[in-house]
Amino acid sequence: MNLKLIILRKLFRRRVIGEKHTAFEHIAAGIPKHFAGDAKIVAQELIKENFILTKQTSYGLQISLNPDKIEEITLLVGDNKAPHL
Repeated sequence: MNLKLIILRKLFRRRVIGEKHTAFEHIAAGIPKHFAGDAKIVAQELIKENFILTKQTSYGLQISLNPDKIEEITLLVGDNKAPHL
């Protein structure tokens, strides 16, 4: 199971890009429970690789896909149409 690809595909499909963000805790939603801890570790790796941007808010850490890497992400997730930014 390629968790990096699953996480990128999930955020891409929901168009969580740039200014649109979601809570970091939601990253493991929809992933089997025995992979939930690994999913958070993989998400931290994607943050270090600059595929995911973070935003600290008063209500917790928020994440979104990096719009500067959207072409590379599109190739990775295999979606033929780029999102409208």
